[in-house]
Amino acid sequence: MTLKLAVSADDKIGAAAGKPVAITGEAARTRVHLLRAQSDAILVGIGTVLADDPLLTCRLPGMAARSPVRVVLDRALRIPSGSRLVRSARETPLWVVASELAEAPAAGKLGAAGAQVLRIAPTPAPELDLKGLDLKAVLHALSVKGITRLMVEGGSRVASSFVAADLVDEVWLLRGWEAIGAGGVAALDALPLSEITQSPRLKLRASEALDKDALTIYERS
Repeated sequence: MTLKLAVSADDKIGAAAGKPVAITGEAARTRVHLLRAQSDAILVGIGTVLADDPLLTCRLPGMAARSPVRVVLDRALRIPSGSRLVRSARETPLWVVASELAEAPAAGKLGAAGAQVLRIAPTPAPELDLKGLDLKAVLHALSVKGITRLMVEGGSRVASSFVAADLVDEVWLLRGWEAIGAGGVAALDALPLSEITQSPRLKLRASEALDKDALTIYERS
C-alpha cells in the first residue's frame, strides 16, 4: 500500500475551504502518473471526488491502457452520475466501496453505468473506521479481487486514517516550494506530518529533486 502526498512548503494539501491548488510542477506530476501506471488500483475518498471531479487515469503519452482500477470509498453512494469517474467507467474500471446499508437503487444506477459496487460490513473497531467503512475489510475485498499494489491518493482524512491504522507500506511525499498559508488544509487532517517523517515504523529510502519540487520516499521498516 503506497500513500502519495503532495504538500506545500508549510505542509498543506489544499487552500482554505478545501479549494484545490497546484502544489507541484510538471516533473512531479509526471512521476505520479508513472506511479499510477505501476499500481493495480488507485484509491480516493468521496470527498476528493466531490471537490475535484478527478479522472485518476495515467495520462503519460501512450500509457492510457496502464491506468489502474479507480476505487472510491463512498459509504452512502453519493458519487454523482455525471462525474468523470462514472462517465468513464466503461473505459477504465471503477469500483465504489460502500456500506452494506447503501441504497440498492443508487447501486443499480452505478452498475448500469459500468461501475462495480463493493459492499463492506460496518467497522468493528473505531481506529480502523473511515466514515463507516472498515479499512482492513476494504483492503481484504480489494485483495480478493486481485489487487496486490494499491496507491492511495485521497484527501487528508483518507491519508490520516490509513496512517493512523498502520496500514501504509510506502509513502511518496512530494513537497512543493511555495507555502499555502493560514487556513490551508493540513496534509494529515488532525495528525502531524511527523507521523510519517519521524515514524519509527517508516525509514527513508530515497530522495530526489524534481525541478523546484522534492520527492522523498519512506518505506516500512
